[in-house]
Amino acid sequence: MPLTCLLLASALLPAVLPAAEPGKAEMAGYMLVPVDRVPAKYNAGFSVYAAAWPLLTQYPGHRFQTGLFGTWMFAQHDGEKPKDLYSDIEGGLGWWRDTRFPTETPKFIMGGVGANFKDIANGPAHGRGNWEKPQGLYGVAQLSPWLLFPIDGLNVKQGTHGGLFGYGYLPLPLAQAKTTTAKAPMGDNCWTLFLNTGNFKGPVCFFTPYFWAHSVEVNPAYAGQLLDTRPSDPNKAFQMETQYVPAAVAQDATGKTFARVAPTVFPVGPEGYTVTMHRLTSYDRSALYDGVKAWFEGGAPVSGAINPKGAYLQPFKNGGGSTWRLYAEGTPKEKKTNIDWKSFGTPFSPEPTTYGYKWNDQMVVRSTSPQGKQVMLPEYFRLNEDPKKTQWLPVKPTEVPAETGLQARTFPRPKEKPQSPYDTPEGAQTTWKTPGPKAGPFQALLGDGSVVTYYWYRFADQPALLNAELTKAEREAMQVKVEKLHRAWTKERDYLAPPTVGKLADLDPAQVVVPPRGLEIGYVPIATRQELAPTAAAK
Repeated sequence: MPLTCLLLASALLPAVLPAAEPGKAEMAGYMLVPVDRVPAKYNAGFSVYAAAWPLLTQYPGHRFQTGLFGTWMFAQHDGEKPKDLYSDIEGGLGWWRDTRFPTETPKFIMGGVGANFKDIANGPAHGRGNWEKPQGLYGVAQLSPWLLFPIDGLNVKQGTHGGLFGYGYLPLPLAQAKTTTAKAPMGDNCWTLFLNTGNFKGPVCFFTPYFWAHSVEVNPAYAGQLLDTRPSDPNKAFQMETQYVPAAVAQDATGKTFARVAPTVFPVGPEGYTVTMHRLTSYDRSALYDGVKAWFEGGAPVSGAINPKGAYLQPFKNGGGSTWRLYAEGTPKEKKTNIDWKSFGTPFSPEPTTYGYKWNDQMVVRSTSPQGKQVMLPEYFRLNEDPKKTQWLPVKPTEVPAETGLQARTFPRPKEKPQSPYDTPEGAQTTWKTPGPKAGPFQALLGDGSVVTYYWYRFADQPALLNAELTKAEREAMQVKVEKLHRAWTKERDYLAPPTVGKLADLDPAQVVVPPRGLEIGYVPIATRQELAPTAAAK
C-alpha cells in the first residue's frame, strides 16, 4: 500500500482502540453506624431523624434498590430469641424494585415483615400478595384524617436535598388483646407511625395486631412471639443498606482493571459536612402509652407530645465504616471487592446526637445544585490487586485510560414500559364497598407523576380493620378512641422532640388533605387506586 494511503488510513482510525466494551457491574453494601447500647426498659418504640436526598443524580431504572439511613425494629424477648423466626419493622426512606412510580427523590414505606417474610405490609393497601391472596395488603390501618398515604409509598417533596425526615413507631392503646379468635390469639400492640416533617406532624397509621398475630398459620410456636404481643428491642442496628447501584468495569491495554459507578451524591450543610442521622431515641411506656391509656379510660386528655422522662437519647459512638463492594455481574460472593471508602469519606459526629461524614476534597467534587450544596463521590476506581489487601481505589477521570471506554459509559434513566396502576377490589360485597366509603372519589396529583384516587371511610369501617379479626363491638370501641385523638391531636404541633440541627424535610403537599365538611372527626382518607397521570404516561 502506498505511504499516502497508509497515512490516510491511520488518520481515520481512533487515537486509541477500546480493549473491549465495558462490562456491566454493580455496587452494593452497608454503611455502618456505631451507637451506644440502650437500657432494656426502653422497649416501647423509637424515633429518628434521617436525611432525605437523591442518592443518584439520575434514576437508573427499576433494578436500582437502596435505602437511605434507617433501622430494623425487632421484638424483645425475655430469654433466647425464637429460632428460625424473622419478623420486624424495617421500612424507611429509599427506592425499591417494586416501586411503580419512582423519581430521583426517595419515598417512605413502613416495611412490616411478618413471620419469615410470609407477609409484608408497606402501608395501607400496599404489601405482599394480591387481592385474591393478600399477604399484608390489609396489614396497616389509617389513623390520621389529614394525611393521605399513597399506595406506592409516602412521597417526600420533590427536590428535597438533605432535609431531616423525622419518623418513629410507638404503641398506642387502640385495641384489646384477645386470647382466642377464629384464627389466632392476638396482642394489643398497635405500632403507630409518627412523623415530624415540615408540613405534617403526628400519628399517621398503624400495623394491626392481626398482621403479626396470624403468624401462627406459619408455625403455632410463633404465638405470642411477634410485635403484637412483644415489646420492641431497643438495641437496633442503624445502617444504610444498598442492594444495587449500576456500574461498569473494563481493562486497559496492560490488563489493569478500572470501574465507573453511577454518579452518587451526598448533601452537605453550610459547615461543609454531611448529616445523615440525628436524635436516635428509644422510649418506655411512660413516654406516651401510659398517659393515652389513662385518658381513654376516663382520665385527663394528653397532648400527644412525648414525655421526655420516658425517652432515652442514644449517643453515637466514634467510628463507623462501609462494606460497599464493587464487582462485575456474576462475581461469586467471596470475590466481591471492597471500595476504599475511608480514602474519601470519614465518619463524623459533631456532637453525640448527630452522625454524618467529612469529605476528602482531593477525592470528591463539591458543587451546588438548584436544591443545595453537595459532594459527588468518586466515579472512577482502579482495582489494586495487592494480595495482602485487594480493593478498589478511587482515581481521577484523567487517570483512567481512554481504551477502557469508561469515560463514554453513562447511566441514564432507561426507557421502561409504563407501570401498571395499583387497584383495589371493586366487588359490591367486598370490604371496600360494604359498608363502604362516606365520600369520594377525590384525586391527588403527586410530584412523582402519579394520580391517587381516594375516598373517606369511617375509621372503624376501613377495609384494613374489617380484615383484622375484630368484632363490630371491638371496632366501635376503637372508633371512640380515635375520635378523641382526632379532636385533640392536630397536625401542626410537635409530638416527637424537634431536631436541634438542620431543617425538616417536607412531604409532597398534595398528600396533606382536609376532611370534607361533616367528616372532620372519625373519618380517614383511603387510597383505592394509583396510576400514572395522563401526561406522565404519554412520555
